[in-house]
Amino acid sequence: MMESFFTIATLKHYVVALVIFLIIDMMWLTVIAKNLYSKYLGYLMAPNVNFAAAAIFYLIFIVGLLFFVIDPALRMESLSYALFAGLFFGFVTYATYDLTNLATVKDWPITITIIDLIWGSALGAMTSVFSYLLIRVLNW
Repeated sequence: MMESFFTIATLKHYVVALVIFLIIDMMWLTVIAKNLYSKYLGYLMAPNVNFAAAAIFYLIFIVGLLFFVIDPALRMESLSYALFAGLFFGFVTYATYDLTNLATVKDWPITITIIDLIWGSALGAMTSVFSYLLIRVLNW
């Protein structure tokens, strides 16, 4: 399985998934939840975003999504797998971050944890489904 993961097709899949993920997450961060995080986490927020750390997260998240969700869904030709595995992958990854913060950061808001778990699940599902569909349409 590992040897089949490192192909030109997978690189194309990666670019598709990364672009879709960035579009969806940027809409969330700049429009939908623009003031949400500053309202609940303003006391913890750095004055400037660490774009390097954000980029590393995005790059790693997409590798995981491809490996565990998108490429298996393509092999199985299963949109439902893309949807539900993407939802679960997003839930698990965002739960790791948010529940760790809830356990270790003083005054971490439960509201943010709940919102992020819902968002991470939706983001994983949407990225997986849209990537699956676009890759199929492009016949990659």
